[in-house]
Amino acid sequence: MLDPQLDAPARDGMAQEARAQIEAGGKLKHENSWGLRKMAYEIRRRNEADYRWFRFEAPSELLDSLDHNLKIADGVLRFRIFKVDPDAPVIVPPMSGAPGPREHSAQGAGEPRGDAAE
Repeated sequence: MLDPQLDAPARDGMAQEARAQIEAGGKLKHENSWGLRKMAYEIRRRNEADYRWFRFEAPSELLDSLDHNLKIADGVLRFRIFKVDPDAPVIVPPMSGAPGPREHSAQGAGEPRGDAAE
C-alpha cells in the first residue's frame, strides 16, 4: 500500500523497484495495480492508499531483503508478504464502487432468516 500523496510517477517507480528486486532474485508470476482505495482504518493520517499486488516465487534471502527495503521505503504505508499455495487461484479485486457484504445483506433485511429463534 503506497502513500497516495506521492505523485503517480513516484508510486510507479517504487513498484518498479520492488518488481526489479523480485525479478532479480525470484520469479514474478503475477502483478496487479488495484489503484486508489479506501482503507479500513487510517495509517499515518491517510484514509486511502494505492494498492499494488505481486505474486512471486523467491528464496528466503530475497524475502528478507524485500522485507528490509519495504520497511525503510518512505512511500510505503503498509506491506505484507504471505506464503501461498502455488495452486491457489489469483484473486481479482472487486471494483471500487462495488457493494460490500453489509450492503448485500441489507437488501433482504425484511425477509425472515432461518437462524432466528422461534
